[in-house]
Amino acid sequence: MHKLIVLYPEPVDRDAFIKYYEETHLPLAAKLPGLRAWRYSTDISPDAQGQAAGYFAIFEAEFSDVEAYRTAMGSPEGQAVAADVPNYATGGAMTLDYEITGGS
Repeated sequence: MHKLIVLYPEPVDRDAFIKYYEETHLPLAAKLPGLRAWRYSTDISPDAQGQAAGYFAIFEAEFSDVEAYRTAMGSPEGQAVAADVPNYATGGAMTLDYEITGGS
């Protein structure tokens, strides 16, 4: 399994971010070919010491393997998703992708 994580720092306008993200961006992301599962949150809790997490929102996506992920992101749908990020993520976005190993 291959996972994509997108972390979003605090945007200029939380309400505008959430509205656009839920109504426009997530429907685009849901069309990624080979996407097995996805989830998101705009309610990231502070750490155990009460410090801000540094991120406002998170998105997680799962693909069968790295090839499926690369194919999805290189597809027209993947290019549309990537091109859409500046339309709502005024604080930018950090992406991580990795192969999942171990666990139960």
